[in-house]
Amino acid sequence: MTLQKDTTQKPSSSQWTMWMSMITMALAFVIWSMVSPIAPQIQKLYHLALFDKSLLVAIPVLLGSLLRIPLGMLADRFGGRRVYTLLMLFILIPLAGMATAKSLPLLLFWEVLLGAAGASFAVGIAHVSVWFPPEKQGLALGITAFGNIGTAIAGFIIPSLYLHVGFSNTFFIMMIPAVIGAALIAFFTKDPVRKVETNSVHTPIVHARESFWSNPQLWLLSFYYFITFGGFVAFGNYLPTLLQQQFHLSPVSSGMRAAGFVVLATVLRPIGGYLADRIAAQRLLQVTFLFLVIGSFVFAFGLHQFTLLTVAALLIAVMLGIGNGTVFKLVPHYFPSQTGKATGIVGAIGGIGGFFPPLVMGAIMQASGSFAGGLYLLGITCFIALLIALFTKKRQKGDHYVRTGSTSA
Repeated sequence: MTLQKDTTQKPSSSQWTMWMSMITMALAFVIWSMVSPIAPQIQKLYHLALFDKSLLVAIPVLLGSLLRIPLGMLADRFGGRRVYTLLMLFILIPLAGMATAKSLPLLLFWEVLLGAAGASFAVGIAHVSVWFPPEKQGLALGITAFGNIGTAIAGFIIPSLYLHVGFSNTFFIMMIPAVIGAALIAFFTKDPVRKVETNSVHTPIVHARESFWSNPQLWLLSFYYFITFGGFVAFGNYLPTLLQQQFHLSPVSSGMRAAGFVVLATVLRPIGGYLADRIAAQRLLQVTFLFLVIGSFVFAFGLHQFTLLTVAALLIAVMLGIGNGTVFKLVPHYFPSQTGKATGIVGAIGGIGGFFPPLVMGAIMQASGSFAGGLYLLGITCFIALLIALFTKKRQKGDHYVRTGSTSA
């Protein structure tokens, strides 16, 4: 006898939960990403050193990634609606703290807490996944994760908001979307009613007696997401620097191109989930990593040819978006009863993956005078992931464990 969540309630409940979670995630990601676009202005306001500015940008992203683990577990245990609502209300505290901080230590303290907004990803995925059967989770979770677009939105609106209302009022104003998000989750979403079934249609792929932490799929998906989401974050953050140094673009021009990269990758994420519902997900990952290898090497060769570099960047954005959607199609598939916990871990490792590439790229650029070595390293890493995906495909005979789009009886 297994405990399952009742997903036979009226379809509108699942749709409302999906769309409201996506909107709330977008609002949370705007808040999570709001420091980076105005970091130079904050540096001047607080007379910060260059390292202090880097720390200011890194703290919310890193902490938001790590907090995905415990908050994902809480969503599994207490329900996504309750945890999501409380998370959005909690964000009000660091927003008020940032608005009134008068020193760097206080600013950094409140920024640590502001990083909690990034954990909305794990809570949102856990909240939505329980409403959809495996053959529909790819598209549903891809739509939910479209809330990542908040990162790009922050780049567009936060600098203008800062320019018009100043530092403190910018953070006070951003309390409004936090309240809106809490209200959307509290009043327009539900947690499905649990019921006991003696013969579940959706048999968990991972045997109940197998240890969660020793399950290799957890670490394989984490590695894949380290590349796909880590690459998404890294390119979004580092592309302006690369374009300014290589082609002497203005900060505004390079920033707009980086925002375009983020938007394209985000739009392709639900499409990746949709495709994973209909094509064997492991096969889709193989195609993703193959084209990422090609895109990385073409990008490296095109460092002095703007058109070739643009084509490579667009290819990489498309494949990273599809890869992100595919990975999170597989998370609830392999961990149906621990989706929040697994999402937290995979999401945290993916978020951390966004920090290593910029550091590596900067170190290689300083040592060699070229960004090419970092891009070659990305291509080699994607090639390793391709080999792993091919190997695991052979181990999973006939795609039985990963072709979830055709599992209906």
